[in-house]
Parts: sequence; structure tokens; C-alpha cells
Amino acid sequence: MATVGNSTNIFWHECPVGKLDRQRLLNQKGCVVWITGLSGSGKSTLACSLGRELHSRGKLSYILDGDNLRHGLNKDLGFKAEDRTENIRRVGEVAKLFADAGLICIASLISPYRKDRDGCRAMLTDGNFIEVFMNMPLAVCEERDAKGLYKLARAGKIKGFTGIDDPYEPPLNCEIEIIQKDGVCPTPYEMAGQVTSYLEDKGYLRDE
Repeated sequence: MATVGNSTNIFWHECPVGKLDRQRLLNQKGCVVWITGLSGSGKSTLACSLGRELHSRGKLSYILDGDNLRHGLNKDLGFKAEDRTENIRRVGEVAKLFADAGLICIASLISPYRKDRDGCRAMLTDGNFIEVFMNMPLAVCEERDAKGLYKLARAGKIKGFTGIDDPYEPPLNCEIEIIQKDGVCPTPYEMAGQVTSYLEDKGYLRDE
């Protein structure tokens, strides 16, 4: 008998159709592509572009967008450190289920704390966690400010805003890093191509 969290007297139930069966059906390998970076760094842009590229190749993916999830699954959470941690934990658990279903799950969240992202990586014991770091300068993200959040944070109207008065801890060993080239940000197509090439090279888009 196992105890998980506050639940007791629960047991893991195995089903006859497993992950390998689902992967064969979809002709792809389930994984989590975790996109992290500052607000305005291009996370959602990359997620949507990548999802579109995979769809065009006949590969099934699903995007877990941080803002979207706060409208439902995580609408009870704020932005205190402990709430951020729980936010990421929940998304990690959902992403793990999608990967187990054989999908390429694209999670797009600021996820500022390294330990929280590492905790999600640890959930996927098969190692199918691909961390993508949107390494864009704060000045670039702040200049974009599509949601007007940096302006509010600078004015003191938003407290605990990542990159301004709350830290962002960059990955130490991410699988993919998206950077500027000669001061120019890559296009959505180029960013998606970089991630797709990695997935292809590692056998996630297999054709059998």
C-alpha cells in the first residue's frame, strides 16, 4: 500500500494498453517540451509555431499555456512563491499525462524557479523532458511588453513581477537555447525549426 500526499489506501491500476502501444498508434514518441523564459521572450509564439509545424507533419501535440491554465486548472493560485511552485507542479503532472498518452506536450510558462522546473523534469523518469530556454535580454522583453505588464511593474502597480522585483533563474543544462543572432531575434518559423530538428534527431518524430 502506498500513500501519496494526503490520499491513503490508494493503489496504482495498470491498464492493458500502455504508452508504447499509444506511441505506435501515433507513430511518434511522447515527450514534454518545456518552454521557459521571461514574459515577452516569445514562449507562446514559439509554442504556437511549433504546434503548427508538428501538425503539418501529421504529429499530435498539445499546448499547455501558463496564462490559459490560470483560467481553469490553476485559477485558485496567485503569484506568491508557494503558489508559483504549485502552479508549476500541477502543470508538470498534466504534461506528464499527455506525454504518457503519446503526445508531444508543449508547456509554455515563465516558470522562473529552477527547482520547480527540475521537479517537473524528475517526474518524467524516462528522460523525455526537453527544456527550451528563451534566452532573450530583459530589455527586449520589456520593449515588447505586449500585455503592458512591465510598465505596471516599473510603476509599482504589480508586485513580485519576474525580471523586475522577482528573480528568474535561467536553466543550467537546457536541451535547447533560443538566442538572438547579431542582435536579431529569430523568426517564429526559425525557432520552431530549431526545436523540430532536435525532436527529429532524437527520434520523437519517428516514421516506422
